[in-house]
Amino acid sequence: TTMDKKLIGCPVCIEHKKYSRNALLFNLGFVCDAQAKTCALEPIVKKLSGYLTTLELETGFISNEESKQKLVPIMSTLLEDLNAKGACTLPIDESNTIHLKLIEQRKDPQIVQEYDVPVFTESKDHFIKSQWDLTTQQIFPYIDGFRHIQKISAEADVELNLVRIAVQNLLYYGVVTLVSIFQYSNVYCTTPKIQNLIDDKPIQEQCLAYVTKPGQKRASLRDVFQLYCGLSPGTTVRDLCSRYAQQLQRVDERKLVQFGLMKGLIRRLQKYPVKVVRDERSRPPRLYTGCHSYDEICCKTGMSYKELDERLENDPNIIVCWK
Repeated sequence: TTMDKKLIGCPVCIEHKKYSRNALLFNLGFVCDAQAKTCALEPIVKKLSGYLTTLELETGFISNEESKQKLVPIMSTLLEDLNAKGACTLPIDESNTIHLKLIEQRKDPQIVQEYDVPVFTESKDHFIKSQWDLTTQQIFPYIDGFRHIQKISAEADVELNLVRIAVQNLLYYGVVTLVSIFQYSNVYCTTPKIQNLIDDKPIQEQCLAYVTKPGQKRASLRDVFQLYCGLSPGTTVRDLCSRYAQQLQRVDERKLVQFGLMKGLIRRLQKYPVKVVRDERSRPPRLYTGCHSYDEICCKTGMSYKELDERLENDPNIIVCWK
């Protein structure tokens, strides 16, 4: 970085006795603002340097004064197209064409756990199955927004770690997002983002289309908002269904929770067992540290929620924290 500019280059040295000093040195560079994120440009610079190296080795493109004059218009077109469209195609001669494209830099996705539930961010029909690897193609039919990773692995007959890697790849490209396992005993509460359901018209349209039961008249925003506000600490989904039976005639409660989690309108209150007295009879003790949720413990041990609840209720050395 110098003079409020950031320089990105890829120096190349081609050694051959035909050149003066037995080598040709050149460096293709981009000049950017000092604060600009240049990660996406680095592969472009390397690829373009590789193209020019190949052209020089095959035709003497850079060392020949006549062909060297073409570099200025080529670089000008490259600059304009990358800034305007993020991609460019540059014909050099009859047999050589340069193709370049800026690739969006994404954040590393979160680690996928066996108790996470993948949900498609858009309709499954929008994704072309054949574009993905074989493992992803095999698990695609089992991603329904309700099966967790471990269940997908068992039903698709694919090794658990392969499923986690495939879903993490889908997560990286924004094809899926992750929510928690749905059960009627779950407890949820609203977040400050619930206000978006009132203020944001597109969110309203998405929500009502998503949560309305198939074949039913479209749900009203009033009913949906009332249902979300009915979710609070101490209120299970089963309680919600009992209290708001009329509002739920046109609303799918599972889709309601799923959409709320995807958009951050609600969050799940999880149960975490904590062993307060050291007693080896509390099995498995390594999972009762307050760092492992019911979802994780049930997936790792094969117990149901009911079995785990009964076991912990009968153990005086364990308390359960909600968070």
